Amino acid sequence: MNDDINRELPMDVADVMRETGDTLAVAESCTGGLIGAAITAVPGASDYFDSGLTTYAYDAKRRHLGVSREALDEHGAVSEPVAREMAQGVRDATDTTWGIATTGVAGPTGGTEDDPVGTVYVGIAYAGPWGSESSFATVSRYEFDGDRATVRAKTVDRALEDLLAAVEDVRG
Repeated sequence: MNDDINRELPMDVADVMRETGDTLAVAESCTGGLIGAAITAVPGASDYFDSGLTTYAYDAKRRHLGVSREALDEHGAVSEPVAREMAQGVRDATDTTWGIATTGVAGPTGGTEDDPVGTVYVGIAYAGPWGSESSFATVSRYEFDGDRATVRAKTVDRALEDLLAAVEDVRG
């Protein structure tokens, strides 16, 4: 795992997941499994961490997460709609409380004018109790500077920070 990843954040996630009794799964594209690696670096992660899927290709996103062909065709893999469907898909496929998704352009190539290298979308999906109508999914867009390893490390940190903020919003 990349040494640039903040080790405190996975420990904070562990604490809050244990405190709330929530569960977590991740769907990663540009981070290629680094979020799952960061989470499972904390002893006892099996208490709350269900699984991680690295869905790099369009077909993998569709097959494993239920990302719609329309979202991929109309917006491309690096987009808000796809990040949202990835987060919802991993949450629902694994029947966890929380789903995290990342999709982006880590570089050094692949960027466009609209989505330059360093552009990342982080999706967070929450499964509220049945009948509460409190389930939701949010997506945030970021642009990180740095080489491929730096962009990926910053994405891991940001995804975990976004998760912690969402849990705090839900749990008060």
